[in-house]
Amino acid sequence: MAHIRHLGMTTAGLLIAALLAPAYARAQSKMEIRSGAFSPGAAIPQRYTCAGENVSPPLAISGIPDQARALALIVDDPDAPSGTFVHWVVYNLPPHTSRLEAGVKPGAAMPQGGEQGRNDFGQLGYGGPCPPPGAPHHYRFRLFALNSEIRPSSAGGTEVEQAMQGHVVASAETTGTFGR
Repeated sequence: MAHIRHLGMTTAGLLIAALLAPAYARAQSKMEIRSGAFSPGAAIPQRYTCAGENVSPPLAISGIPDQARALALIVDDPDAPSGTFVHWVVYNLPPHTSRLEAGVKPGAAMPQGGEQGRNDFGQLGYGGPCPPPGAPHHYRFRLFALNSEIRPSSAGGTEVEQAMQGHVVASAETTGTFGR
């Protein structure tokens, strides 16, 4: 402490700022996923559900870490009566991906690169929220930055999550709700 007092207030302030800068930089570059269609924790518009057009909502991605070599997205419903139900699996998205437009077409390949897996409806691509009548369910849009592309044994949610183990360098999540 005496050494810092000897340096003077300006130098001490600079020293503290230099020590805090790495933490501040990490906070500024935190990975995020959000949707222009709904706010975090709010209702997902009917258009993006089985009661509407059943198309994927638009998603914006930011703060991807430099060490990311691929991205993965898993959308699921942890409130499903039979256990967590997977609505969308996307993996090996290019790490520079900053958005997914609404209405990504079903099928294995993504327009900007990457692959879509099989959801728990048994289809490739997005399957919107479709809970049984009752209380609204929560739908997690979980984004993962990976240090390499992955090669799951099959393209289901469980297999993609298993293939990601040991490769996740950052993650982000947003949640929407829907009930009927």
